[in-house]
Amino acid sequence: MKRNALFYAQELVAFDSVSTRSNVAIIDYLQRVLDELGFETERIDYVDPEGVPKANLVAKRGTGYGGLAYIGHTDVVPEDNWSWKTGPFQPEVFDGRLYGRGSCDMKGPIACMLAAAERTIDRPFRAPIYFVLTADEEVGYRGAAEVATRSQLFREMVKHGTKGVIGEPTGLQVVYAHKGGVWLEAVSHGRAAHSSTTEGLNANLAMIPYLVEMKRLYDETETSARWRNEEFDPPTVRWNIGINDFTRAVNMTPARSVCTVYFRPMPGQNAEELVERAKHAAERQGLEFRVRFSAPPFRVDPDSEYVRKMLELAGQQRPTTVAYGTDGARLRELKQLVVCGPGNIAQAHTADEWISLEQLEAGTATYVRFLEYWCGQS
Repeated sequence: MKRNALFYAQELVAFDSVSTRSNVAIIDYLQRVLDELGFETERIDYVDPEGVPKANLVAKRGTGYGGLAYIGHTDVVPEDNWSWKTGPFQPEVFDGRLYGRGSCDMKGPIACMLAAAERTIDRPFRAPIYFVLTADEEVGYRGAAEVATRSQLFREMVKHGTKGVIGEPTGLQVVYAHKGGVWLEAVSHGRAAHSSTTEGLNANLAMIPYLVEMKRLYDETETSARWRNEEFDPPTVRWNIGINDFTRAVNMTPARSVCTVYFRPMPGQNAEELVERAKHAAERQGLEFRVRFSAPPFRVDPDSEYVRKMLELAGQQRPTTVAYGTDGARLRELKQLVVCGPGNIAQAHTADEWISLEQLEAGTATYVRFLEYWCGQS
């Protein structure tokens, strides 16, 4: 009897693959599974900036070129807020749902494609099936960037026009575009001292005018038509301002003040203009400024033949967009690419993350149709 998506999802959720820790164990497991399912595999190992070993896995089954590539990430967000009755890495089925960290985002979706690959193992396909399984998607798509620059199988996909599907949870809706992400940081330095004296220098004094400028940019990006795109919900870049002066006592002058901004540019927008305006505002106040992270938005033509066929195979009427980002930001050399996966993004990252068993079954069936069309006999 073939293993189903629930089996694979439970196996995957049991691995603690929080982004700050190593994902090597779950990649080892996936490599064994894909070997059993007849795939050749290519590992892309690296060490993250914190010195933690990470690994990506790229795999291919079948001869020839083209076919379909499935893209998914193996890391999950931290489990600090977990509240479900079993632990975050102790998967439990209850009332038609699978609970566990990553069950929705996105070990459940990966499990569906594993089950689909197993279900079609004896089919005489004319084109290959690929897997691209990454690390560090949740912390900046670092694994996908390694794949894009180092994987020979990925070069093969790009050269021969392999179709791609990113399995992030979309409720099996076909997504043709998502927002990007930019993280800015400005730092003001002062000198700590007792506030009753004149020995200190309050770092917030230089930061306050900068915050005023950031508020102006927030107002502009929320109201100006040039920073809106009605294809998305919400239709703005969501200029999100954070502040921290690390003060532990009200009678001490803060020695350091930090302002972060995270915003989500949409296709066709000049994100660099906003970055430069924030940078110049920081320079006027003598603040340190740096771009901590930047990833472009993703978009394909919603009226393309590929998108129309994926809609038909998924049983959907029209494609949609999402406000979050995916590894697609780093893998845009695949020109024919959509996002489509089981599960609801509203359940991702929650204190009781879950995916419905119904979605696991529907996801497997949908992915089988994808494989039969793009890889099967013509």
